[in-house]
Amino acid sequence: MTCKGCSTSVIVSEEEIDTLVEEQLQFEEDLANDVLYKERLELCRSCPSLLYNTTCSHCGCFVKFRAKLAYKKCPFPTGAKW
Repeated sequence: MTCKGCSTSVIVSEEEIDTLVEEQLQFEEDLANDVLYKERLELCRSCPSLLYNTTCSHCGCFVKFRAKLAYKKCPFPTGAKW
């Protein structure tokens, strides 16, 4: 996989992503509930802009992280999908 920001080859396992997300969410307070989180992830998984099944091509975020933040919106250019 290639990093959106710098075009460097990056290989990240699903387990590594889960660990990163868990660690970063410790610093967040405004989290989406589990139902909303799952709805957002389903929309991301069906989006043509999802890269490598993990990354949003518009913002470069791991979708598992962005979808868990209640105050975030989908960055799709023609309108947020969630």
